[in-house]
Amino acid sequence: MTKDAKSIMKMISNNDVAFVDFRFTDPRGKWQHTAQTSRSINEDVLNDGILFDGSSIAGWKSIDDSDMNLKPDLTSAVLDPFTAQPNLILFCDCIEPTTGKNYDRDPRSTALRAEKHLKSSGIGDIAYFGPEAEFFVFDDVKWNVSQNSTGYQIDSEEGPYNTDADFDGGNIGHRPKIKGGYFPVPPVDSMTDLRAEMVTSMTEMGLPMEKHHHEVAPSQNELGFKFSPLVQTADWLQIYKYCVHMVAHSYGKTATFMPKPVLDDNGSGMHCHQSIWKGKTPIFAGDEYAGVSKQCLYYIGGIFKHVKAINAFTNPGTNSYKRLVPGFEAPTLLVYSALNRSALCRIPYGKSTNAKRVEVRFPDPSANPYLALSAMLMAGMDGIKNKINPGDPLDKDLYSLSDKEVSKIPKVSASLSEALKALDSDRKFLTAGGVFTDSQIDGYIELKEEEQARIDYTPHPAEFDMYYSS
Repeated sequence: MTKDAKSIMKMISNNDVAFVDFRFTDPRGKWQHTAQTSRSINEDVLNDGILFDGSSIAGWKSIDDSDMNLKPDLTSAVLDPFTAQPNLILFCDCIEPTTGKNYDRDPRSTALRAEKHLKSSGIGDIAYFGPEAEFFVFDDVKWNVSQNSTGYQIDSEEGPYNTDADFDGGNIGHRPKIKGGYFPVPPVDSMTDLRAEMVTSMTEMGLPMEKHHHEVAPSQNELGFKFSPLVQTADWLQIYKYCVHMVAHSYGKTATFMPKPVLDDNGSGMHCHQSIWKGKTPIFAGDEYAGVSKQCLYYIGGIFKHVKAINAFTNPGTNSYKRLVPGFEAPTLLVYSALNRSALCRIPYGKSTNAKRVEVRFPDPSANPYLALSAMLMAGMDGIKNKINPGDPLDKDLYSLSDKEVSKIPKVSASLSEALKALDSDRKFLTAGGVFTDSQIDGYIELKEEEQARIDYTPHPAEFDMYYSS
């Protein structure tokens, strides 16, 4: 149903809404909000938006140029199932109040520009994305970073480290082993009801949910929703993360999308299925390898060419590169294949031409969804435009390759620092059509270099283990 200011006001009245929550996404991908009382909302406010201080958001405005406008996308209106008082959520774009144009560093505005650029390119009309965001749920987490003490501790009743722990009522003993969570029935899988409630809350917030299951690592889970156009998919990922965090919180647990919170076990990825359509025609369907088109292979070629720069958005933290290592099902080699889940880009099996798509397997769920999806689309479009050949497919288990074979295959970035350097030098494909801007990229790099520097300069507990007696 199309929503306009009049229908939103009726929605507020019919549901006795107490607060209207204006929400937007910062450069790191975190959802931010400001709540207005329903009495302060009228059609003019809904159409025009509200002002806020952009200088308080890291990586955005300076204090001498801080005013920004939050303009709601009225089609996004949805009731919040978690608040004690009725609350209406509106996704917002950040607007420059003096020009009325979308702010170039606003992630959602970037995604809107990416969709517009695709249409104007002639390549296609719509890009569909289907991300699979994994996450961990723990019972307890704590950390400390100070001059004389640094460390962290996680705990989960499902953790294999708890086989001899004392619990009130006894230790049930049923839990997944290391890499053993995919996917036994309860009681080994202790989170079925938790995940089901997450799915239900997401359904209430408008997501077309399809599945839930335990993932490979103990305490690790995945839910799935139907594919959708780029901006809507990114919006849904924000709702997805919100519901996961809030439902876990209501159970007295804590959920995290941190890619690698557990040593010596699988990390959390966000495999992204993607395809482009022109009208009613899926342009990725054809008669090339695995039933895909040349355009699809060129799209993969673009991903491969720009992968290290893309990593800055799809794998945006120092912790991301603790997941992108051999041995834990995270792809690192620039190889594509059909069915093969060890490949960086996979072409899933599908009987219908409509099902032809690429699954890009290196992103992780700590990514800003608007920037990550836009970056992959821009790289793929560059591949199609310039007919970038991805080379031959490799239909074998990449984890079984010899060191010599592996050494000949290009790889993803090995660190956030490497990814940021690649982004700095390889950015033209992103700025095509004004989708990303140089100012935005410079600001993002500066923000992320601060994170890298903090890790570089902070003594690590493992360093005491390795070097204290040297």
